Amino acid sequence: MIRQPVVAGSFYPEEPSALAKQLDKLVRSEQPPQPAKAIIAPHAGYVFSGAVAGELMAATQIPPTVLLLGPNHQGIGSNIAISAAESWSTPVGDVPIVDSIRQQLCLENTDIVVDERAHQYEHSLEVMLPLLLKCQADLQIVPITLRSLSLAECLQLGTDIANVLKRQDDEILLLASSDMNHFLDAETTRQLDFKAISAMTAFDPQALYRTVHENRISMCGVLPAVVVMQAAKELGARECHLLRYAHSGQINDDNSRVVGYAALSMR
Repeated sequence: MIRQPVVAGSFYPEEPSALAKQLDKLVRSEQPPQPAKAIIAPHAGYVFSGAVAGELMAATQIPPTVLLLGPNHQGIGSNIAISAAESWSTPVGDVPIVDSIRQQLCLENTDIVVDERAHQYEHSLEVMLPLLLKCQADLQIVPITLRSLSLAECLQLGTDIANVLKRQDDEILLLASSDMNHFLDAETTRQLDFKAISAMTAFDPQALYRTVHENRISMCGVLPAVVVMQAAKELGARECHLLRYAHSGQINDDNSRVVGYAALSMR
């Protein structure tokens, strides 16, 4: 089974040459790419968050294998759902799924369910693939969506993912897909976002989970971010730094109702 794209033509161009041109503009960095254990990238339409995500990709050495975790916006399927597909299609090429890692993850943590329902209409991981392919032509992935997890479940999942990745011969990049606060004015959004970003740059997954919940920050990918931070710490990362922050009002000039975007890297 090949998963077909569901937001091509809306979140990013459907026509391959148009998408390639947009990727040329977005995937740029003034810094040479550096190795990372994990990254956190925004997943809105490319016109809004593509430059933030693209700069992060360009600044990161993208290995052939990337394990992606994103939020389940639709609320369909299992709480921890790994794609059942053999590959995911994009306008600029198909991306295979690493079945051996999928199987190992399901054995390591029995709450991980092979469930394509959660991925059928979900955009948070799909939008990452053309950006990643721009940097790594031999890309292969392990896509997982998350919803309704406690802090303890997030930390356990992060530890279990790290245990599986430690057994692999090659380096694997972790990617958490998340936008920041949604649909408040720009100043309020920035204040809330930097409460969460402070927990992330302190490299404290527990603090991130609690900060988002206590302050009612509508960070859609907080669960993937917490899991990835925990896994990255277990894999030896020692710092998490902010590469870029922006919000949608800087694109459409509407600062009354914005979405925040942050790019972070763990090394």
